[in-house]
Amino acid sequence: MIKPILKYYDIGIGVKAFSSTRKGGCSHGNYGEFNVNMYCGDDEACVIENRRALCNELDINEDRLIMPHQSHGIEIRQIAPDFFKLPNAIQTQILENVDGVMTNMTDVCVAVSTADCIPVLLYDREHHACAAVHAGWRGTVAKILQRAVAVMKAAYKTNLEDLQVCIGPGISLDAFEVGDEVWQQFAENGFKMESISKRYDKWHIDLWECNRLQLIDIGVNPCNIQIANICTYSNTDEFFSARKMSINSGRILTGILLE
Repeated sequence: MIKPILKYYDIGIGVKAFSSTRKGGCSHGNYGEFNVNMYCGDDEACVIENRRALCNELDINEDRLIMPHQSHGIEIRQIAPDFFKLPNAIQTQILENVDGVMTNMTDVCVAVSTADCIPVLLYDREHHACAAVHAGWRGTVAKILQRAVAVMKAAYKTNLEDLQVCIGPGISLDAFEVGDEVWQQFAENGFKMESISKRYDKWHIDLWECNRLQLIDIGVNPCNIQIANICTYSNTDEFFSARKMSINSGRILTGILLE
């Protein structure tokens, strides 16, 4: 029996928050061992078995694992009870081109897939609501986290002082080399470049800090933001990295579950 090895985060009482590692699954090669993403080329039977094992670990039904098909955009979806009354095909359609999912339902895991991009978990302590957000460099430039917080405020009346945040494994500044055109996009969108970038042979950008500052700018308490400080590019023995391993490799799943 396979058993995924997860990295858990302490984000609040009555909450499970985690990122998957490469360990404890049945996938092979660049997908080995643990991958639950259907869109990256892995064997479907292995993905299904890994998903089943993850749901057993989390103690939820398999249909309660919510994973959008991401597109590096800023679309956020709310998962409410009516979602589970819909046919599977409609559920899939609703989650197409979505880069953030949120819910206030218990026993529902909302999660995003990454392999160098930055996964971010949000938890509203007062209203017991949560979100999982995929912040690649494009989503970060477009300030997807600020959009996610705004959507949570509208849906759940989330107060910024009650928001707990975990920034999960992703590519570090030292490993994230970019062209001048990418650096320019950050600069044009109001980022403080002296705080989030460094010039070596080429520009390097700190996506962890980009997203942390993005939250602080709208009033999230810096003390409530934790960063995993795990560089996926430098730790491919334990985490997937598309930049290092190619896009034909597995994905990390970072999720949050209200109990």
